[in-house]
Amino acid sequence: MATLAEIRAKLLAQDNKASEKSQSNRGSDAVYPFWNMDNDNTAVLRFLPDSDPTNTFFWKERQVIKLPFPGVKGGDESKRVIVQVPCVEMWGEPCPIHAEIRPWFKDPAMEDMGRTYWKKRSYVFQGLLSTDPIGGEQPENPVRRFIIGPQIFKLLKAALMDPDMDNMPTDYEAGTDFRLTKTFTE
Repeated sequence: MATLAEIRAKLLAQDNKASEKSQSNRGSDAVYPFWNMDNDNTAVLRFLPDSDPTNTFFWKERQVIKLPFPGVKGGDESKRVIVQVPCVEMWGEPCPIHAEIRPWFKDPAMEDMGRTYWKKRSYVFQGLLSTDPIGGEQPENPVRRFIIGPQIFKLLKAALMDPDMDNMPTDYEAGTDFRLTKTFTE
């Protein structure tokens, strides 16, 4: 059995590795990884309008199916891999994955497996950061993408429905800054 000092050293090494990975994940990708913020940090952002004139909203819904595999054939077959594919129902097409798993929800023994392959919704916004607690190398283009999950999206919808909000949040002059604060709750 490892000693307490060895356990602490290994945990510290994992924390350092995770921190280095979160910094290296920034790269040139325009997606802002707010989930990598330290606890109790706040990112301040202003959403931008969508350039698609047919889109009523300033975001797009995305539906992704995660397909887990036990490894890569001919590669590391012991490391689990998750492949994300778009659900074609986003474009009004029938989804062959969902056609296969829908009946699973009628069988209690298959229901958990059905949830594994069910599409996950998130929302893609674009915007500018006025406060970036992650820091690091800034991309040449300051416009960032924000992939927002259903829990945060529900809060954004509530803010948009608030009668005290008079202006479009995407207005360049009179818009609204949004604050994303990462907190830790047990």
